[in-house]
Amino acid sequence: MKKLLIIVLYTLFGAVVSYAQGEIDEQQRVFFRNERSGAILLNSDGFGLNYREAKRINYLNKSFFEIGAGTLKHPKEYKSSNSYGQGSGSFVFGKLNTVFYLRGGLGRQHEIFTKADRGGVAVRYFYSAGPVIAAYKPIYYRILCQVQGAPYYFELREEKFDKTLHDPSLIYSKASFFKGLDETKVLPGLYAKGGFNFEYSKQDKIIHAIEIGAQINTFLKSIPIMSSPDNRSVFFSLFISYRFGVIVDPLHPDETNLPGLIRRRRME
Repeated sequence: MKKLLIIVLYTLFGAVVSYAQGEIDEQQRVFFRNERSGAILLNSDGFGLNYREAKRINYLNKSFFEIGAGTLKHPKEYKSSNSYGQGSGSFVFGKLNTVFYLRGGLGRQHEIFTKADRGGVAVRYFYSAGPVIAAYKPIYYRILCQVQGAPYYFELREEKFDKTLHDPSLIYSKASFFKGLDETKVLPGLYAKGGFNFEYSKQDKIIHAIEIGAQINTFLKSIPIMSSPDNRSVFFSLFISYRFGVIVDPLHPDETNLPGLIRRRRME
């Protein structure tokens, strides 16, 4: 009953605003606000990208499908460098593998506070879950190795890290990212995340939002990121992201595509 009252009041108010301004069909604004959006995430254990398609269930709720990709890091990763001159670079001493993830899942979003006007902020909470796949690729280092029979001469060799052999002072830099790509391994798992969405766009058909929350990725076994005994299979992190997208009107899909909205915005 409360939701029905909110919808009726919102529709009546929208009719008055539309009559006065002639800009927005508020009935469509309430019932046909599906979304397509992308996001850039900064996590406490890496960074990532996300794409989401949301479909309205009712006035305050949406269901959505999302896919995402990003990196996973060990909390003990610290960059080092040696001053060997041109060509030397930074590296993480003791790091064995670079880890990426790819995931997709289903979720829900509920609106807590609706915008009172175009200059306001809509507040929502959301949650999602689904499968995730981690791909980890070995890292090769460019190591300074003494030339046999010539104690004052060194050569560069590309080798995987071995804590029993390699001293940080002898690491020149990391090798090419593509070195070891054919040795990549994959590991399946599950993920879940949740948080709050603050949508602040002043344009009715374009989405600008900041999201904050927490997420967890869990895998069947520990991922060997570092040459240490504390590698893990469960990764918990906090995140903040910027989300940009468009409102999709099923009745007029050509009017709510991003290129068209940008063109109309420039003409205004």
